[in-house]
Amino acid sequence: MWCKYSFITSVSLSLALLVTGCENKTSQCQRLIQVVNEGNALIDQNKGKQAITSLQLSKDLEAIDTALEELKLADPKLKEYQSRFQKVFDNLSQAIAKAAKALAAAKTAEASPTGREKIKKARTEIDTALTAAAKTAGKESDTLMNDLNKHCSQSE
Repeated sequence: MWCKYSFITSVSLSLALLVTGCENKTSQCQRLIQVVNEGNALIDQNKGKQAITSLQLSKDLEAIDTALEELKLADPKLKEYQSRFQKVFDNLSQAIAKAAKALAAAKTAEASPTGREKIKKARTEIDTALTAAAKTAGKESDTLMNDLNKHCSQSE
């Protein structure tokens, strides 16, 4: 009886190692693209939202960054794309968080010369943080996605 369980355990372990160790490039590509698409969908869903939502978006993008980090990819080129997408989502998350904090600060500003200066400063911070980050992230993400699709469509 013990020998039977030992054999089953050995076979199960071998199959598990075989399945995870032999994952092909196509399935690795699919996993990477899935996580990147989830991040892009979050961005699309939250365009133009207020500060609290933006802070949540920043946190959600951090979670995407973590999900990317946790992908176990064997293909060296896919690892490179993984790392580059992480940087895109990380930079965008930080810019959104900075803009959300500036917007929140502007909302609490008093109707006074000091308050108006606070609003002006917040508006500049928002414009600087989001405009530059969004433009850079968008271009980088598009380029990366095109390159990733080319790499993934090549035969193994």
